[in-house]
This record gives sequence, C-alpha cells and structure tokens, in this order.
Amino acid sequence: MSPHVLILGGTTEARELAAVLTALPGLRVTTSLAGRVQRPGAVTGEVRIGGFGGAEGLANWLREERVDALVDATHPFAASITANAARAAAATGVPAVVLRRPGWQPGPEDRWHPVDSLHAAAELLPSLGRRVFLTTGRLGLAAFARLTELHFVVRSVEPPAPPLPPRTEVLLARGPFTVADETALLLGHCVDVLVTKDSGGQATAAKLTAARHLALPVVVVRRPPLPEDVATVPDVAGVLERLGLSPR
Repeated sequence: MSPHVLILGGTTEARELAAVLTALPGLRVTTSLAGRVQRPGAVTGEVRIGGFGGAEGLANWLREERVDALVDATHPFAASITANAARAAAATGVPAVVLRRPGWQPGPEDRWHPVDSLHAAAELLPSLGRRVFLTTGRLGLAAFARLTELHFVVRSVEPPAPPLPPRTEVLLARGPFTVADETALLLGHCVDVLVTKDSGGQATAAKLTAARHLALPVVVVRRPPLPEDVATVPDVAGVLERLGLSPR
C-alpha cells in the first residue's frame, strides 16, 4: 500500500507541497480544505472538503485512511485547526510537521504597531488615523463594528459577513499584489492607516512596502502561539527533509 500523506491546506505553500508530493512515485497525497472559501485555488492530487469534527474526528480519519504523515500547512492564524492537528497526531502516533512561512519583519523606516488581537487593533485605531485599509480577511470584522467614526476599506477574497463597521467599502480581490497597485489603492482611497495580520509571504507583502514609502502607520496583529512540542519548517523543502522525501 502506498504511503499516505495528509496535507491540511488552504495556503499557497500547501498547494506547492501537494504538487511536489504528487509528482513522487508511490505516494498517496490528500489535501483537506476547510471549505470556507467557495473558489479555492487549484490543488493537485486528492482533495477533501470540510472539517473533521475536532481533534477526535481527525484522529479517527487518520486511522481509517491509514495516514502515514500529517502536514499542517494551514494559515498561520488557523489556531484551532493547528491545535486539533497536534492533538490528533499525538493520539495516533502519526508523524506530523507544521509548515509555516516566516512572519514579516519591520525595517528601520516602518511605523509598525504590533498588537495581539483584532480587538486590540480596534482599540488602537482611533489614535492613528481616520481612513483605514483593513486587510485581515473576511472573518472577525465584528471587532471593528463599533468604530462608527472611521471609514474602512476592507479587502477580502469573498464578501465579508456582518456585522461590519457602518462606514465600510468592500474590495474583492485575491493576491499577489504589486507595490504600484497597493500604492495606488492607498492614495486613491486616502488611507492613513493600514491594519494587517502577520501572515507572512510575498503574495500580500507589497502593501507593507507601499505603506513604508507613504510613511503610513501599520497595525500588525501578531500570530497566535503554536502548540508546544510541534515541529515547524519554513518551506516545502523543509517538509521533504522532515519526511525523508526527495523530489524527482
């Protein structure tokens, strides 16, 4: 029976990993997507959609599908999924690794204001600006709903669900974005403060460069901590090394 690798996906790195692993002979690769995005990017290999039913449900799936290795390549802010994956792997003895792209780092000219949550970002915003470019995704926007005096430009892949701030303009778009595009957006909407999560990666990093060039303050929501004793790697090559695999 072919070794079976389960990828918890939804990120660019997960798609890259699936493409590399499916190209290896004698390997079964399944990518699991949460199903929150209606039009996810194309994924190579087997794909399943939907949750597992918590850590216990995932553990049962690992046993039933005879999974030999688990790769958590979910978004850095998918804390509950990562916690469930760590518990399921420990319960079943399935080797597991977390694939996390490195976070962004501020430069000397950046005006970053790190916070630990969306609610903390909302508390800080009124002191920084009046027109906000909000790029934290379509979930969790209720944290900003009480800020009735601020104008928000919200960008997400799919329409956000209410409650939203009363003065909200929604832009539907998927990265990557260029610095020129982001600069034009910030200037065109008269943005004076940017809010983002520390997602890392290049697909959406251009907004930080544009904000730096325009000397705009940036509120950066820190990543949630990883579970204890989980192995992490920064890229696809690290996963292959961890699993003892090599691309052709």
